[in-house]
Amino acid sequence: MERRSLGAAALAVGAVGLGCMPMSWAYSASRQRGDEALRAVHAALDAGVDLFDTADMYGPFTNELLVGRALKGRREQAFLSTKCGLLVGDQHIVANGRPGYVRRACDASLRRLQTDVIDLYQLHRADPEVPVEETWGAMAELVNAGKVRALGLSAVGARAARRRGARTHDETIRQLERVQQVFPVSAVQAELSVWSPQALEALVPWCAARGVGVLAAMPLGSGYLTGTLTPGQGFEPEDLRARHPRFTAEMMAANQPVVVGLRRIAERYGATPAQVALAWVLRQGPQIVPVPGTKQERWAVENAGAAGLTLTDRDLDEIDRLPAARESWD
Repeated sequence: MERRSLGAAALAVGAVGLGCMPMSWAYSASRQRGDEALRAVHAALDAGVDLFDTADMYGPFTNELLVGRALKGRREQAFLSTKCGLLVGDQHIVANGRPGYVRRACDASLRRLQTDVIDLYQLHRADPEVPVEETWGAMAELVNAGKVRALGLSAVGARAARRRGARTHDETIRQLERVQQVFPVSAVQAELSVWSPQALEALVPWCAARGVGVLAAMPLGSGYLTGTLTPGQGFEPEDLRARHPRFTAEMMAANQPVVVGLRRIAERYGATPAQVALAWVLRQGPQIVPVPGTKQERWAVENAGAAGLTLTDRDLDEIDRLPAARESWD
């Protein structure tokens, strides 16, 4: 698999990663058997995937435990990315960027992941009660202590943007500029897909100009761009898509032209819509690594195969002409 470099630390990773969250959280995963997730991780490794992305809040904690178990005996083949900064309560999720908490969270993640070092440690969200420079300084100390190899941020501007009435990516860039003064950012994780290309307007160019890597989250539109979801099929109550405006029966039907367009291109290559969607992300810049999430071996292997698909300029133009994803009838 093609290798790509992530930011200031120049860490080489496979062009397609694996998002581990669906293995135990947020996607009707409560009934998912651990051995199925283990097979998905092992199949991904065998297919050339080495970046595995998780977070302490997924579960909470169970996702890191699962990933640590899956990589036991194969840790040297993997690039481990995890996150801190969010606490899951009974009714809500809160940010915690206090330095003391960050240090304790890192030690706990190391134990759960059964490793001595985290390759990429990301701040999941900025804490509005703590200057982001203080949080980032504590994370930098972890690098100096040898517990972490590189630092990243994950959609840190989302909540602040809502408070300020600003665009998420503009707020993320503001946070990036602040922490860059403290310690280099190696990667930023943000949503990027055929139907959510907004990061290309400012965030991706900002990162490209400064050598910062981009982990493209939800590159398959939470599964919609795979073409395997049927309008009106419904989701379990614990599945985050059950509450997302794009996954109502009406919106899924309205957005079908996007999937149809991807499938048309896929047929020319003997590929799948998911592989075309991932190949599109890969063409947006050499510093971008899509991190599609899955809990099934079949999809892990299929997603890895996207690294071998190179779209032409004609393909890209065709995708650019697809209708924008719709959120509501307004």
